[in-house]
Amino acid sequence: MTEHELDVKNNVFGFGSTNDAFAKFFTGDGFINGLVHDETISVGVSHVSFAPGSRNYWHIHRNGYQILLVTAGEGWYQEDGQPARKLKAGDVVVTKEGVTHWHGATKHSWFSHITITEGTQDWVRPVTDKEYNLLEKK
Repeated sequence: MTEHELDVKNNVFGFGSTNDAFAKFFTGDGFINGLVHDETISVGVSHVSFAPGSRNYWHIHRNGYQILLVTAGEGWYQEDGQPARKLKAGDVVVTKEGVTHWHGATKHSWFSHITITEGTQDWVRPVTDKEYNLLEKK
């Protein structure tokens, strides 16, 4: 069992299924559980889980924002040109419109968060292994 695996997989918000819709924008395994299924609401709300070492690509939210509510494990959040922030359960991140950023698990821990997202997203590029491994040395 990997660090925080049970916390993530048995989370009150549900582990979900393989994140096939966004797999091409992830390095490693991601899982998603949609929480709000009301087409009249303009925000997406999901519980997203990352296997150890998994992360999404650098991306930008257009015409909106993204709020992350960390539910379990340990992860990273980084805005372009800024130092990475290590995340743990209970942390909150607000990403404003137009900010290039990424988020994902640490190398040795599972990680999960709720995403509250409005607008669209542009996927920029992968977080390279070199970029990621530099964080793990901190």
